[in-house]
Amino acid sequence: MRDITQDVLELIRRTSTDLPPDVERSLQQARQREAPGSAAAGALEAILENVALARAQSTPVCQDTGTPLFFVHHPAGWSTRTMREQIRAAVAEATRHSYLRPNAVDSVTGKNSGTNLGDEAFPTIHFEETEGGELTIELILKGGGCENVGAQYSLPDDRLEAGRDLEGVRRAVLDAVHRAQGFGCAPSVLGVAIGGDRGSSYVASKAALLRPLQDVNSDAQLAGLEARLLQECNSLGIGPMGFGGETTVFGVKAVNLHRLPACYFVTVSYMCWAHRRRRLTIRADSAEIE
Repeated sequence: MRDITQDVLELIRRTSTDLPPDVERSLQQARQREAPGSAAAGALEAILENVALARAQSTPVCQDTGTPLFFVHHPAGWSTRTMREQIRAAVAEATRHSYLRPNAVDSVTGKNSGTNLGDEAFPTIHFEETEGGELTIELILKGGGCENVGAQYSLPDDRLEAGRDLEGVRRAVLDAVHRAQGFGCAPSVLGVAIGGDRGSSYVASKAALLRPLQDVNSDAQLAGLEARLLQECNSLGIGPMGFGGETTVFGVKAVNLHRLPACYFVTVSYMCWAHRRRRLTIRADSAEIE
């Protein structure tokens, strides 16, 4: 089994300091939609300038480098215990290099570990065994501002007049975005999980954020829901950083989960404009980050 510590360290550096091309392209397109000289255009111009500087200087795109969320797909026979140790070592090393800000705080004592290492939930690592010989590690860095405005709904919801159907899901998502206003550092990407239990729904909503922004959901009904929500969220007029404008959301990614008959959860994971995600693929003779 290969030691992946240095590969993961480079994955963290790239994720923290360089936005994926589809995210940067979407931000550039959003700037073009805003009126010249408007507060929204100015916010997006500042964001894009910051993105370019972070890439050139290999410094974090945002001062809040967030919670590291790892999704590990590994071949049979690889030790998850060993991989966890190596990933945690890479996180600590990335913190020493200032690719990550020390963010792991003990909830009882208030003490910061200084290493971004806490209990088993910090950093968060999900393992799944897959076919073949490739190891794939996908990483999201999710900041506190956007995490705070995420939401979970239990349908039916009388306040929203939302039933247990896709129309109810639509109403819940629009409510989450409206309530967030500019506090989640819009423009945003939404991961939406329909169903599951309270825990699995949150995990699935965050995993949905790994999808490319331009892809189309393989489920026709969910594809239609995503397209409609994208249009309707942007019609709210909240705009970049809450300054008003044309772009409040630049991606909606939904996933359907089986559920108990008694439960119908809708979970919205809100991702800020700094949509920091990257994928590391390790093969027998190579390691590639995209």
